[in-house]
Amino acid sequence: MKNLSLWNLELKAAEIRLHLLRIFSYGKPHHFGGSFSCVEMVTALYFYKMNYSLENWQAPGRDRFIMSKGHSVPTQYVVLAMLGIHSLEELKTIKQMGSIFQGHPDVRKTPGIEAPTGSLGQGLSFANGIALAGRDDGLDFKVFLILGDGELQEGQVWEAAMTTAHYGLKNVCILVDRNRYQSQGAVDDLMGIEPLTDKFNAFGWQAERVDGHNLQALCAALDKVDGKNDKPVAIVADTVKGKGISFIENTYKYHNFNLSREEYERAEKELLERIKDLEKRS
Repeated sequence: MKNLSLWNLELKAAEIRLHLLRIFSYGKPHHFGGSFSCVEMVTALYFYKMNYSLENWQAPGRDRFIMSKGHSVPTQYVVLAMLGIHSLEELKTIKQMGSIFQGHPDVRKTPGIEAPTGSLGQGLSFANGIALAGRDDGLDFKVFLILGDGELQEGQVWEAAMTTAHYGLKNVCILVDRNRYQSQGAVDDLMGIEPLTDKFNAFGWQAERVDGHNLQALCAALDKVDGKNDKPVAIVADTVKGKGISFIENTYKYHNFNLSREEYERAEKELLERIKDLEKRS
């Protein structure tokens, strides 16, 4: 565990959102909604839970993280830059020709990326493969991944969930970004997926539900992936699509959309105010 206070983690999350907005900028479509909804989860993983740092990010025994909903990988890019693996300035080339930062993860081009994802539903299968390979190699690491709730409409996810439990891959932990919206509308209107914790428990997982923007609750849930758990862990995290920008929250319009300059400036003002409020508490 990293020795960061809850306040430090909250400040990291606020800074990640500001960096995300600035690399997205305005006038070009980006995946705002899902990138902003998973910020606290990515914060808790990289800055609290995972055995992962600038010093060991290429070590065989490092923990792995897979962004299964690959369109939200910009959040991971920002964190990798904050860790020093990339530069924040370099991130401004996102989705440009020749950039190593594409709209979906490319394991061949982008240092720190563990899996090529974005064809939704395949991340857990990939995580199972990594966990099984690590077992064969005698390595003791954990594999974490974030799944979108719309992804859970894919049958492959549930086949993979059976596989994780069947092979006793208790070092695998998934976090479901339950923001309730996908590209075409509300998840529950398009294809209902509940009751999620009951389903994961029935598939042989240890499942619980938390507030996905409450870092204290997220860290406590992640603490249960400690080598003593006898089942893989599933954390269903209730989140807000586009969290942190008032006019983006709880709408699928900004799943993949471009901001006007006026919207960008309004969003930047809101995110800067959040950071200032946190700094006053220091």
